Amino acid sequence: MSDFPELYKRLSNWGRWGDDDEKGTLNLIDDAAVRRGIDSVRTGQRLTLGIPLDDKGPQLGFVKGRVNPLRTMIAINEPWNDDVVTMALQAGTHWDALAHMSHEGSLYNGFPADTVTAHGASRCGIDKAGAIVSRGILLDVARTKGVERLEGGAVVTAEDLDAAAERAKVTVEAGDVVLIRTGQIQLFHAGQLPKYPFPSAGPGMSVAEWMHAHDVAAVATDNYTFEAVPCEIEAPFIPVHILHLVAMGLTQGQNWDLEALGAACADDGDYTFLLDATPQPFTGGLGSPVNPVVIR
Repeated sequence: MSDFPELYKRLSNWGRWGDDDEKGTLNLIDDAAVRRGIDSVRTGQRLTLGIPLDDKGPQLGFVKGRVNPLRTMIAINEPWNDDVVTMALQAGTHWDALAHMSHEGSLYNGFPADTVTAHGASRCGIDKAGAIVSRGILLDVARTKGVERLEGGAVVTAEDLDAAAERAKVTVEAGDVVLIRTGQIQLFHAGQLPKYPFPSAGPGMSVAEWMHAHDVAAVATDNYTFEAVPCEIEAPFIPVHILHLVAMGLTQGQNWDLEALGAACADDGDYTFLLDATPQPFTGGLGSPVNPVVIR
């Protein structure tokens, strides 16, 4: 785990889908993956996984300039009613674009980091993601460990994901979207906002290896930081972000509310579903808010 450069090189997907590829592991979502998702629908139950978009969101200034949604009315009974919103694209439930992170001067697939400018991302922006619709799998690490919420700072490992998959009786296949439940978002729901971002339970670097080995198309968690914070290593900063977004081209999401989904899966023992989590096509965006829809 201490040899980050070797791990970064070993997990690299650069060139795997061509030198001009800007989608990364989303290329793994093929017709078969979508059909698996459709075949996972048993009852027609619908759940949404997005947190409310309002000024009571999780942003407290930990990330400079990342503001909660500020909605303002611009027309009232004229006779129409209109409003506008100012918000950070990563303020609530969201996907990170591949261009969200760079490492040693490069984005995913070797595109120069300076292709991100004041105008946004000309390479690997969220607008390049397209439709994210596939079979979703919930790996409920917290319940697998017999707790409702992992302790802050707990590192989720590859072995934890194997145990959660075994408990759920699922086999992760290429093109699946994996959701990892830690229970961290319970702090957000309880109004304990200062404790929600830090310390945070989340995936460690071995999970990046696990995602690579299983050809996962995208992954999301129910916390603010995605990965465990404090991080496993001091440098580079947020190493799992770098492994996922830069080396692997693996789209990742944060602030996903997995509480209702976790309860539903625990109730009937079915941890697979059809997931539509298509991002908003912000041109050059470094991320996008999303309200993921699960159909079980």
